[in-house]
Amino acid sequence: MELVSTRLITDDIQRMVDFYQHVTGVDAAWATPDFAEIVTPSGTLAIGSTRTVALFAEGSARPADNHTAIIEFLVTDVDADYRRLRGTVEDFVNEPTTMPWGNRSLLFRDPDGNLINLFTPVTAQAVAKFADLAARAQR
Repeated sequence: MELVSTRLITDDIQRMVDFYQHVTGVDAAWATPDFAEIVTPSGTLAIGSTRTVALFAEGSARPADNHTAIIEFLVTDVDADYRRLRGTVEDFVNEPTTMPWGNRSLLFRDPDGNLINLFTPVTAQAVAKFADLAARAQR
């Protein structure tokens, strides 16, 4: 089994896609007006309109109702991304902070309230843990 993507459901797909394109610097691939993907070297963030929910089961997903998951992106310089995003992001949970496990992290919310963590490994152990993934992301 391989984790391929994480999908967000939203009432305003254009707003969410625009937001994630700005955060990641990656242009979305639109399959339909109701479904787009932000594809990175290590995974895909899929964004679907609430109109797609009925294809699975009516009411099976609700937009802007996530209180448990954090979407995480490995970045080269979390402090630089914080400076870059200050004019765009409305809800920062914290400023860049070095966590006990060795990552410097920035937590904020997307327009629907989903938590996003941008992080940069800063200790030798954390750098080693993410070395292969960071090399793929730099390509």
